[in-house]
Amino acid sequence: MAKKSFVLDTSVYLTDASAIHSYGNNDVIIPLKVLEEIDKHKKRQDGVGANARRIIRIFDELRERGNLNKGVRIRKGKGIAYAKTFDPVDLPLSFEQTDPDNQIIGTALSEIKNNPKRKLIVVSRDINMRVKCDAVGVASEDYITQQIVRGRSELYTGLAMHLVDEQIIDRFYEGKEDIILDVSPRSFNVNQFIMLVSNANEKKTALGRYQGHEQPLKKIVNYRNEVWGVQARNKEQTFSLDLLMDPTVSVVSLIGKAGSGKTLLAVAAGLQQVIEKDSRYKRLIVSRPIQPMGRDIGFLPGSLEEKMIPWLAPIQDNLQFLMGNDRTTLDMYLDNGTIELEALTYIRGRSIANAYIIIDEAQNLTVHEMKTILTRVGEGTKIVLTGDVEQIDNVYVDETTNGLAHVIERLKGYPLTGHVTLQKGERSKVADLAAKVL
Repeated sequence: MAKKSFVLDTSVYLTDASAIHSYGNNDVIIPLKVLEEIDKHKKRQDGVGANARRIIRIFDELRERGNLNKGVRIRKGKGIAYAKTFDPVDLPLSFEQTDPDNQIIGTALSEIKNNPKRKLIVVSRDINMRVKCDAVGVASEDYITQQIVRGRSELYTGLAMHLVDEQIIDRFYEGKEDIILDVSPRSFNVNQFIMLVSNANEKKTALGRYQGHEQPLKKIVNYRNEVWGVQARNKEQTFSLDLLMDPTVSVVSLIGKAGSGKTLLAVAAGLQQVIEKDSRYKRLIVSRPIQPMGRDIGFLPGSLEEKMIPWLAPIQDNLQFLMGNDRTTLDMYLDNGTIELEALTYIRGRSIANAYIIIDEAQNLTVHEMKTILTRVGEGTKIVLTGDVEQIDNVYVDETTNGLAHVIERLKGYPLTGHVTLQKGERSKVADLAAKVL
């Protein structure tokens, strides 16, 4: 196969710092403008900043082994990395030369001119960048090595249907004997919810939780007496509470559209297990990634707590609602440390034991950030990840490459983990209509 050259733009390195190692024996061209752009992000206290610092270290290791201008072999048996600039005359007249994307495209055009026999491809997460490349005749592609599924419709839902004889459903309801499904070992995932459907009457069903091959189907706990004042309104919310209140399931992921109740259920289950008598956990920690549209948190006035208010306001709304709008009681729990509203940035480096952690809006996290968070979990801690993969504010991830999607797919089937996709909006008729139609 003929050797190729790949020009990786800034968005690729900020998504995956190890991207330079993904192209085998092919060469990688590093535009000088990319080095400048990466440098602007190195002080960020999030996954993007971490990737910027990591790729800078990788470039420095390459520099120590040779001259990037002349070319340095990336790894033994791998391609060569070159740092190059562009000739302004190679850019179309309509392209503004000071634009970073145009300079990267210019580097690609100059390389094509200097090596016309070598196929060159620009790799970018930026759709408009790829459109621009197509407009000037440069081959381009998305960076998809971190794509966990082809589309959100393929994402694991945590629910499956299984046809059985009607008598099995009757016996399951009676609860007088264990029901073991006659299926192959890989038919279902551990902690996957199963809807048993009668093969004689499709309206006759039963719901259970799969516990493993040749293990009895577990009855779902129906919290009729409510969890901190919250009662499930549909089967997915029932599934969610079953997992959230189960101490043997340490990692729970809940996804669903706005108003489906994922955050409210997570917070209610947390309050129930932290504040009630014989509590399982010592404190409730709630956080969410800072993904502002425009300005970073550093631009806001005030202390860290004051800066966090705009991002944690939705969480505080849920907490205050569950406290019966009693702000005084909520403030007491916040002051004594029973409830913590924490900036996600500051969870890195901690080891959190005996806590109930909620990470809201987790779809905005990268795979690296998600791994960092999960590795902070200490003994006796439960972590709940909530989000909507259709509403992503982080420009460096999408519905198939974000950290939450990776957790759902990679951790499915492990006894310590469980997942539910909530389908129905329960916030209000207006919210449900907006989620469906707009």
